[in-house]
Amino acid sequence: MKERLLKFLKDWMLVIGMISGAGAYLIYMQFPSIHPAGPVLETICRKAQPALLFLMLFISFSRIEPGQLTFRKWHLRNLLIQVIIFLALCFTVVWAMHRDTPSAAWILRHRILFESAMLCMICPTATACAVVTGKLGGDMAQVVMYTIMINLTVSIVVPLTVPLLYPQAGISFIAAFSRILAKVFPLLILPCLTAWLVRWFMPRFHNWVASKMNLSFYLWSISLTIAILMSTRAIVHSGCSLLTLAGVAVVSMACCIIQFAAGKATGRSTDSRIEASQAFGQKNTVFGIWMGYTFWNPLVSVAGGFYTIWHNIHNTRQLYKTARKQMEK
Repeated sequence: MKERLLKFLKDWMLVIGMISGAGAYLIYMQFPSIHPAGPVLETICRKAQPALLFLMLFISFSRIEPGQLTFRKWHLRNLLIQVIIFLALCFTVVWAMHRDTPSAAWILRHRILFESAMLCMICPTATACAVVTGKLGGDMAQVVMYTIMINLTVSIVVPLTVPLLYPQAGISFIAAFSRILAKVFPLLILPCLTAWLVRWFMPRFHNWVASKMNLSFYLWSISLTIAILMSTRAIVHSGCSLLTLAGVAVVSMACCIIQFAAGKATGRSTDSRIEASQAFGQKNTVFGIWMGYTFWNPLVSVAGGFYTIWHNIHNTRQLYKTARKQMEK
């Protein structure tokens, strides 16, 4: 009985996490008596999320030799697709801002949808992507390498475009670059440096951490629950009309489908379909939501909330199919 329960929890952990996250916030909304505790609970969630992401990436780096972080052709292909589509959408909006034509007016009326697509496209790979890739039988090192590359790319590309999209916001390239780098460093570079220092100076502890791959999966499940909870909160309090919310949901779903499919295509020639697809489609939506309300229209951050739902539904399906195949062998 105990083994069946553990197997059930392991197979459906992501679904349980998603339902728990959304359900927890919706239940919280129904009890005004506990609303005064909201700010404290929000602080706990915001502080717990980075800690969980740090630990997950630390465990992933502990399983990877520094020499395994090599460049692959699909890395460049994915980067080019992400950046080119993002810039094309960006310059479409910028063009419309300086034109007085019916087509420009139409673009500006639907600007939130264009910016939602921009956010979903340029949002960097999730730090937990290596965990899922490993579960699917892929090479974690390839995904970690791309995670580093896309985060550094985002820290340059986004600050360059913010002044064009919001010229009155008073945010310079240096200011935006510094704020993004301050987010990227503790959640990406620091876990890498820590893992490698532990590898060299504490080998026994390193071997113990590297053997606990399942731990990172359960940490991700907890992180997912918090992410879905915060995303539900963002959607509920977005202030958008139902029609706008539906539009953002459709745009984010389309971006999710396109990116998983495009990643699968770019990795096919090098037999890296799992790695390229996950690196392209699984996003650090917590970072994306922060980026949306920090640099763009805060309503755009809702796209990150919806994307959290779509990419985790896809991952749950992929993990279920992989588990079924392993059982059939």
